[in-house]
Amino acid sequence: MTAQGLTARRGGPLRGVVRAPGDKSISHRSLILGALADGTTEVEGLLEGDDVLATAQAMRAFGAVVERLGDGRWRVQGKGGFAEPADVVDCGNAGTGVRLIMGAAAGFALAATFTGDASLRGRPMNRILGPLGQMGASWVCRAGGRLPLTLQGGGLQAIEYRLPVPSAQVKSAVLLAGLHAQGETVVIEPEATRDHTERMLRAFGATVAVSDAGGERTIRLAPGQKLRGAAIRVPGDPSSAAFPLVAALVVPGSEVTVEGVLLNPLRAGLFETLREMGADLAYANLRDQGGEPVGDVTARHSALKGVDVPPERAPSMIDEYPILAVAAAFADGPTRMRGVGEMRVKESDRIALMAAGLAACSAGVEEEPAGLTVTGTGRPAAGGARVATHGDHRIAMSHLVLGLAAEAAVAVDEPGMIATSFPGFVELMRGLGAEIA
Repeated sequence: MTAQGLTARRGGPLRGVVRAPGDKSISHRSLILGALADGTTEVEGLLEGDDVLATAQAMRAFGAVVERLGDGRWRVQGKGGFAEPADVVDCGNAGTGVRLIMGAAAGFALAATFTGDASLRGRPMNRILGPLGQMGASWVCRAGGRLPLTLQGGGLQAIEYRLPVPSAQVKSAVLLAGLHAQGETVVIEPEATRDHTERMLRAFGATVAVSDAGGERTIRLAPGQKLRGAAIRVPGDPSSAAFPLVAALVVPGSEVTVEGVLLNPLRAGLFETLREMGADLAYANLRDQGGEPVGDVTARHSALKGVDVPPERAPSMIDEYPILAVAAAFADGPTRMRGVGEMRVKESDRIALMAAGLAACSAGVEEEPAGLTVTGTGRPAAGGARVATHGDHRIAMSHLVLGLAAEAAVAVDEPGMIATSFPGFVELMRGLGAEIA
């Protein structure tokens, strides 16, 4: 991929069987929990994207021995906790990484300074700083809770914390801090969010109690628990699998299978929505892998129709709305996506950028404060635009998929950022027959 840009244009059908890169959420957590644990953690299928590599380097800074053994194979030698870093911890573009690491670091009597790239430095950290402050951590940072930020941890008291908005990052930060707090840590979710932290804590030997009542989910973490090194096999990332699968749905004559995809119900909202739109989307070889449901997903070209996406589904697909908006541009009728204000504080304002990109490609789109409506005609989008991505990998990949089925080519700038989550995206898509240059 060059710094100048990439262009996708309509060609023949997409066909083939591929494997998505390892799940980013699970990859981050495997490194962080491995560093917090006593002993050796062996990881297979780790996503070797820029975000996860930044987390690996951060774990080295906190005293763990982190080694790459081969393609996707990593070893973490944990020492049962974090040591104080000797220098600033640079988390690159990894929003998940920095928020979870700050939660983990808060449990130790140390000071650590965090920074990142321009995108990460512009993203607020207040959602995790609030509960960490209630537990006893302190910090100094730029206005608006922005990096660079110096965190002082240690001496934490457990809290009962009700999430004001659905956020697996906030939940995870509180639970990781609670590992070294006095008392039982309780997190209450009005809407269930992705539960990888709870599942992985159990894999590392912790006891985590989860209960559902009255439409809410409560997670309880007992104090004084020690983590032990574990063997982790990372499944394919559904957020990454979404790009070749949606491409197959919108490019005539296509059939694509992505093997080994994570099918955790709290991450599969996109697939559920696509099926409601009429997508020919099939699961096979369903199995359990390290406590997570996994399977192979096949997508075939389909005539899609617009739908109203339930707002309560947003936590299970928040990263997939950009590529859903592309599918909606080829559907017949309006697809309404509401309750997705979280999209505005991701790597970019994804609502604004998707609205601008789709409009430039002559797709019917209406931007709302916390939503997006895309109205398709059941025919290919016009395309023919160069889209500004503002360094956001999902904006770039989504518009490239649009270009594969649009009437005219679609170009994106800053494609190097795609390596944040999907190294090898262009090569994988070309292997399926995509014309991306």
